[in-house]
Amino acid sequence: MLLTATGGASFSVSLSDERATARLAIDIACAIEPGDLVTLSGDLGAGKTTFARAFIRYLGGDDAIEVPSPTFTLVQSYELARFPLVHADFYRLSGAAELAELGFDDLPEDAVVLLEWPDRAAGFLPPDRLDITLTVAPQLGADVRNARIVGYGAFAPRAERIAQVRAFLDQAGFGEARRVRLQGDASTRIFERLTLDGQTTILMNSPRRPDGPPLRDGKPYSAIAHLAEDVTPFVAIAAGLRDRGFSAPAILHADLESGLLMMEDLGEERVVAGEPPAPIEERYLAAVDLLAALHGQTLPEVLPAAPDRTCRLPYYDMEALLIEAGLLLDWYLARAKAAAPPVARESFLALWREALAPAVGMAPTWVLRDYHSPNLLWLPQRDGIARIGLLDFQDAVLGPPAYDVASLLQDARVDVPEALEMALLGRYARARRSADPRFDMVSFTRLYATLAAQRATKILGIFTRLDRRDGKPQYLRHMPRLWTYLQRSLQHPALAELKAWYEVNVPAPGGL
Repeated sequence: MLLTATGGASFSVSLSDERATARLAIDIACAIEPGDLVTLSGDLGAGKTTFARAFIRYLGGDDAIEVPSPTFTLVQSYELARFPLVHADFYRLSGAAELAELGFDDLPEDAVVLLEWPDRAAGFLPPDRLDITLTVAPQLGADVRNARIVGYGAFAPRAERIAQVRAFLDQAGFGEARRVRLQGDASTRIFERLTLDGQTTILMNSPRRPDGPPLRDGKPYSAIAHLAEDVTPFVAIAAGLRDRGFSAPAILHADLESGLLMMEDLGEERVVAGEPPAPIEERYLAAVDLLAALHGQTLPEVLPAAPDRTCRLPYYDMEALLIEAGLLLDWYLARAKAAAPPVARESFLALWREALAPAVGMAPTWVLRDYHSPNLLWLPQRDGIARIGLLDFQDAVLGPPAYDVASLLQDARVDVPEALEMALLGRYARARRSADPRFDMVSFTRLYATLAAQRATKILGIFTRLDRRDGKPQYLRHMPRLWTYLQRSLQHPALAELKAWYEVNVPAPGGL
């Protein structure tokens, strides 16, 4: 396999048989997103049918899907779980003018198109696409094929990523593993479950985070908010948690530079159940106990990530907390057409600076930052706090312990009844005080309300941004829950001035 710079980003693969062709199809299918165009070229007998069948069956999650050739029908459509897929064959097309008659202008924006014989539409193909060319190689054997994969435009870095993942899996001995893409989160990471010889592992595909535009002192949002730029913090914190008896996944194989990790599969059993999902009380009790145990320890600021690399956890400082809260101003209020004037913005930041001062000034602990139901697994075969599997902590910082408690008890994706929230909050506080009589329950409750309000404020902005900037409107359904949590937290007497500001300047999310 060789990466070149021709045509954007490209690589070539020698395919020894139909199984190898099917593997390439699946490797590419794992990288496919809604709206992608993949073109497929090659002479008759070059393996296009084998490729197309494997590609469509993988995306459909069913090895028995009938995949007829669209040579005569020209277009074959499939309604898949993630997106519609269109398999087209332009072999019989007499010219590009016939494209409109096929209805390509009316395809849904999220449709994935697999297009054979793309040369028939020369000059009409979009600049962002993945081209695959299969050729026979009789000099190497009757069944051998060569494949050249070229990513154009925005697809260029993704084509390079496909090659990197293939090489990583081969190095780890999992090149022939069955790959199943797992449901993603709001990030750019992709997770897959790999199965080989009855063994399962998880692949994390986490490209280095690109810098956004500078917002303050030449720094992008990610730098100010202390978001991880690569997988190094994940590896370091996973090891640190495991060393202390917590169930973070073991890292089995890693390429820190490429952002590829193979790690222990902790399963799929969650701490919530039902539809819509609701907390399972026993599991939430264990999750609260885990936080109390973690926060009662003296934890290091610097952790080893590799023999030649360490990770220093950043502090969850005032500027990070404020820029997160400011997402409400920049995204939520803009969407609601209720942009705050400069004086109101200054007041907002001043009020939050005052409210957050006690949180910034207290002795810090590890803040995992996304400690909530999507990132927690239930491991009943383990004991005590080890029954909670931890999945997402690469953005961990040193900060106030109340933040992760609020993240769990005011879960943005799950309704946590107020009575359960208060019971769990009391359980956490009692555990901390039992371990340390100096633990101040009153001060902690105030910090809890403050950080819960800050987190709800931030996520109202994030979910609006996911809709408007990233085309992910599904997160808007959580807005009413977040609004309820925010109103609940703002009832604390210490937040009276902030509550008054919100009442004047922030509309409820009903119209979004």
